[in-house]
Amino acid sequence: MQIERELLKGVLPLAVMKLLKRRAMYGYELVTEVAQRSDGVLKLGQSTLYPLLYNLEAQGLVESEWQESEGGRDRKYYKLTEKGMQRLERDLTQWEALVHGMGRLVLGGQEAQQAWVRL
Repeated sequence: MQIERELLKGVLPLAVMKLLKRRAMYGYELVTEVAQRSDGVLKLGQSTLYPLLYNLEAQGLVESEWQESEGGRDRKYYKLTEKGMQRLERDLTQWEALVHGMGRLVLGGQEAQQAWVRL
């Protein structure tokens, strides 16, 4: 399913920061992980990912570092900063409230609570 661009605006930074909380990653690795972990629902192209990363870096939420890979090619790795960790926690709290509220709106009552528990 292709998700509309407007719906993804707030979701993609959250997804990227969530992955970077686990460990530092380079661009292609992020693209692959986002697609795999979202069962293909969230797809990032380079034209979306790198502006997003540059924006997060400009805000001080991520930082980058060039590292040499096993193949000898340098890769730019991104990692979450302390400020990024704080922002991620705030955004996750808001995300949980949004998902819960939408679940209740769409599914109603008990079904929404059951759907929320499965998340």
